[in-house]
Amino acid sequence: MSKGAGGKQSMKIGFIGAGEMGRAIIKGLINAKHVASENILIHSAHKTSYEPFAQQYHLSACATNRDVVVNSDVVVLAVIPDYADAVLREVKAELAGKTLISIVGGMSIAHLEEVGGALPILRSLPNINVAGNVGMTALAANDALSGARLEQATALFEAIGDVSWQAEDKFAIFSAIAGSGPAYVDYFIDALSRAGVKYGLTKKDATKIAAMTVQGSSEMVLRATDETPMDFVDAVCSPGGSTVAGLLAMEEAGLTTAVVKGIDATVNKN
Repeated sequence: MSKGAGGKQSMKIGFIGAGEMGRAIIKGLINAKHVASENILIHSAHKTSYEPFAQQYHLSACATNRDVVVNSDVVVLAVIPDYADAVLREVKAELAGKTLISIVGGMSIAHLEEVGGALPILRSLPNINVAGNVGMTALAANDALSGARLEQATALFEAIGDVSWQAEDKFAIFSAIAGSGPAYVDYFIDALSRAGVKYGLTKKDATKIAAMTVQGSSEMVLRATDETPMDFVDAVCSPGGSTVAGLLAMEEAGLTTAVVKGIDATVNKN
């Protein structure tokens, strides 16, 4: 992969669509200095959606979807599923020779090939945390994507977090845990902070305490070699102590069942 000044990728990456996830990826790539902002091209159906964003982050705004594809090495399809087929048909001729990355939820590689043609395709499912370079992305590729092209496409997501190669039939559960998970974790942080407020902390202080505690616990789990999350739970739970009393109260209220039911509902909706 060729790099320009400062280690940034000299390739041009085009985004068709300017929704929350597309913007999150762009912000992460710029934060990581992985792609120069002027080498990121963008277009969406509404000027009010993408032009101010392009100006704010010094991106190259394009007048049409075709302009994005023609002038890009890698094209990210970042539209909602209802529009994806129409967009692919619109730019099908221009996609020849390009790498296509799809973040369209629920759209299989086989369908992308059927509508968009025989292209090197990377199907990706990032979560919103890619905006802060701490994201988690599921990846699956077709046989046409290999070698340097595969490395180049994968590196985009490695620059904005971690990646997990998954069979496509596992994307729904990945989405429930990693895609929807940030909302569930943030909800838990807010619940902890509200408990802190109940006992006299300010909401700001309680939120920081809760968030740092979740961050630290996550880091410990990720660094562990042999320990499981439950091993860390046991380490905090002294016999007859306050922590085990709190855990038992949470279980009595149905914490584990509530979490699993939430994931079930998310998977079923997906």
